[in-house]
Amino acid sequence: MALLGRLGALLQLAVETEEPSLDLLAAFTEHWKGITHYYVETTDESKPAKQTDIPWRLKQMLDILVYEEKQPPAGETGPCLEYLLQHKVLETLSTLAKAEYPPGMRSQVLLFFSRLLGQMQCPLLHYLNVHRPVQKLLQLGSDALGPEPEKEALQFVAVLCAKIRQDPALLPHVLEGKRMAGGQSMDLPLQPQGAATQPLGSAPEGARAELGPGEAACAPPIDESASPTLSLVTSLIHLCKSKKKKVALRAQENLLLLTSIDHQTAALALTRDGVLCRLVAGHLCSLYDAIPAGINPADVAALQPVSWKLQGSSAEESSSFPGQADLEAFFGWLDLCDCLVKEAPPLVADVVSAAVGRRLFLGSLQPQLLQMSERGVLLATALLIGLVRSIRAPALLRELVGFVLGAERMPEDSGRQQQQQPPQPPHPLCSQLIERCNHLSDEISTATLRLFEELLWLPDQRVVQSLVLHHLEERSYLLRSPSGQEEPGSREPEPCEDGLELEEDPYFMDGFPHGGLQASLQPGVLPAPAQPAQPEGKRAVKEVVSSFLCLVPSEAKTSAYLEEAGHDTYVHDASGLFQECCANAARWSWPRVPLPLESCTPGLSFHEGHLLKVLFDRLAHILDQPYAVNLQVTSVLSRLALLPHPHLHEYLLDPYLPLAPGCRNLFSVLIRVIGDLMQRIHRVPDFPAHLLLVRRGLMGLLPEEQAISHRTFLEGVVVLEEFCKELAAIVFVKSAPEGPA
Repeated sequence: MALLGRLGALLQLAVETEEPSLDLLAAFTEHWKGITHYYVETTDESKPAKQTDIPWRLKQMLDILVYEEKQPPAGETGPCLEYLLQHKVLETLSTLAKAEYPPGMRSQVLLFFSRLLGQMQCPLLHYLNVHRPVQKLLQLGSDALGPEPEKEALQFVAVLCAKIRQDPALLPHVLEGKRMAGGQSMDLPLQPQGAATQPLGSAPEGARAELGPGEAACAPPIDESASPTLSLVTSLIHLCKSKKKKVALRAQENLLLLTSIDHQTAALALTRDGVLCRLVAGHLCSLYDAIPAGINPADVAALQPVSWKLQGSSAEESSSFPGQADLEAFFGWLDLCDCLVKEAPPLVADVVSAAVGRRLFLGSLQPQLLQMSERGVLLATALLIGLVRSIRAPALLRELVGFVLGAERMPEDSGRQQQQQPPQPPHPLCSQLIERCNHLSDEISTATLRLFEELLWLPDQRVVQSLVLHHLEERSYLLRSPSGQEEPGSREPEPCEDGLELEEDPYFMDGFPHGGLQASLQPGVLPAPAQPAQPEGKRAVKEVVSSFLCLVPSEAKTSAYLEEAGHDTYVHDASGLFQECCANAARWSWPRVPLPLESCTPGLSFHEGHLLKVLFDRLAHILDQPYAVNLQVTSVLSRLALLPHPHLHEYLLDPYLPLAPGCRNLFSVLIRVIGDLMQRIHRVPDFPAHLLLVRRGLMGLLPEEQAISHRTFLEGVVVLEEFCKELAAIVFVKSAPEGPA
């Protein structure tokens, strides 16, 4: 047995001596020399790279490097990797990729770089002889690559973004050739001595000393062709524009991945040369300019929200209107910008938002909003409404609100101080938009009113503060006694003009939930006020609700004659909208009770503000305006009434408010409208029947529109009745004990 064992050992030793030892370096250099010899020996310059042995040899070189890295001792640079770095193999490959020789070589090189960076565990981007050829490949990203290398280019930049996300310091310190914090170079000893460490896209300090913070971030770099950040971002933006939806989607994902890195030095690198903001905002402006001028503004208003993730999914289907694809492309990229700003660090978010504000809002949109063409104004207004509906990122929203309203007004105390100072010149765009709410063109008026309706729902306190609350802070609309206190208002409902007595509406009362308002508001059992608190004096809710319900006389009401869902619908709708308002206002630190009069400045004259003046003027002519205009006027006023600010609640929803001389509020305007209504009812032949016919037509209950005299007046009466019911429901909801906290 011992003899057999000794014989087996000798045979095994003989076999091992016959096998040549595995020489990785020799195999690696052999494959590399095979690639270089191809360029010396080949005679067919048109032969594609795929049909040569280059792809196979590159794959063998990669496998050798990966295998070598796994061999002990771990953490040491193997001879094959040393050869690759010392002999500048990657530099040579990047040069061959730029030459695109043989045809398709660029794709093969991109694929090799992607696999090398992705499969190797050791950090390669720290080496100068790696990140420099990486930059050369990135600079090819803006070239006309054609359809073939697009997939490989995307894979390459995706690997880079993943590596940078793992180590954010790579972006500013490696790709720009900087030194690490602490003074030690990231380049290993294999780096040639004397390598440049100046950031490739940086400018001398003095060159930007005169620029502001935002301008410096977006100022052109000294040499864009040498900027690595430019190359990476440019490659991503270029791929984002791909006609292939999968390529564009993945490129957009990687753009968000890169810009959302929460690392200060990475954020500085992305914003230093301003390329990111210029490319992102520039593409947005290009898509905006591509929207056909002849597109119907109604189609813009009816467009469903567009997500960047789903953008282009309807391209395969036939467009429902001309220009839909261009419109969706613009709003799809806008949604991407919104997500980018929302997820990016503050520095990146502010720079990108400022660029969008300057280039899109001021550069492209404002001239179209201020033009004289009615059709152009309608289209620009519709697009602005689309922007208001789409933008939710705080930094981008600040730019949008600042663009529409002008200089930011600080809330509360600073606003009070401004009232005692000379008035600021109005913002030209905002003033123009408010004036258009009372434009000669009913279409422009309706569109602009819709714009302000959307603005008032934005989660930005400056909108309501600047447009409305700024004028109500001192409560100078109140009539004060000689002692400076508020004059008490009468609790008894005052008769309307022309002897019209306010009457209860039993049909409306029965429609309220929980057995109606009568049951829920028994004498002495008034509900506790919800946020905001009721105006001073805490009028009985029943009286306030009745005051709005009884404004429209019985002969001008049609609800009792129609089969409707009941007025609990008004309460349900108002409750949902009020909860949304309270959710926004919870972050704004609004007071729960009005400012005490002793804290208000006496002797100030009251100015209701430009917007409220136009709205009240429009409401005063509700009986003579088109139906669409009336709907928008009352809709904007309803939204203002829903806001949980005590001054706004007091000014709009307290019928018993003692007004200072020359002042008006919502209820006083409605009283005058009712007086006009009572005088004109008798001029319309068979008024009740015609009013009911118009109401049924507006509800779509008639097979075809019928010719009816005084149609505008009758439609105004219908809107007036609906508006009073909405206001009554709002009062009820805001006073309910279970109201939103």
